[in-house]
Amino acid sequence: MPRGMRMTAVVGVLAVLAGGAAPSGPGAGSGSGPGFVALREVDPSVRQDMRYAGARNFTGAVVDGYEEPVCLLARPAAEALRRAQRGLLRRGYALRVYDCYRPQRAVDRFVRWAREADGPQDRARKAEFYPHVERDRLIPEGYIAEKSGHSRGSTLDVTLEELSGREVGMGTAFDFFDPLSHTDDPRITGAARANRQLLKGALAEQGFVNLPEEWWHFTYKPEAYPDTYFDFPVTVAAVRP
Repeated sequence: MPRGMRMTAVVGVLAVLAGGAAPSGPGAGSGSGPGFVALREVDPSVRQDMRYAGARNFTGAVVDGYEEPVCLLARPAAEALRRAQRGLLRRGYALRVYDCYRPQRAVDRFVRWAREADGPQDRARKAEFYPHVERDRLIPEGYIAEKSGHSRGSTLDVTLEELSGREVGMGTAFDFFDPLSHTDDPRITGAARANRQLLKGALAEQGFVNLPEEWWHFTYKPEAYPDTYFDFPVTVAAVRP
């Protein structure tokens, strides 16, 4: 989701090839890196519901940079997610990802959108995603930021579903801009709370750290590119040699 980490280094349009070298430039690391991969090539059993590649998101449109509805991740994060999926499958659950690598141009689009005014056409989206906060408060209150960990390639937004494909209850929808989305909000009880803890625990076992303000947001540690904000488009071709 759009909450980000405010930092200074931004990398321009870069394509990190699978298995290739780490990028160079402002804020980039040095030496060889593991590259990015398409998640479906690591584990096709993880369902992908890439919200920013379609219109079902808080902007109401395909977001800049999402040219294909695919999940791209730094290889270590993708492999860790595969391990988490294997454990959950044995318990009767599977993972569904909403967002993975996010180009900087998409983050920039979120910021521009947050600075626009709501119109009559936005009422349905406001009711779904930010019913209790005005759009011009989304940046000051930290729901949208100018940098996102997603742009570094090891962060994803994810939920659980049953093996039948039915999504389990989490107490709020994905990208719900509200304190109810805090992973441990005390108002979330019963099955929804248990489901959040199941997701958090299964991913934590494989090295993922949850963002406390968003039950769906996880970052694999250590990150492959902890100081780099990439801006190549979301396409499978972008991560192939």
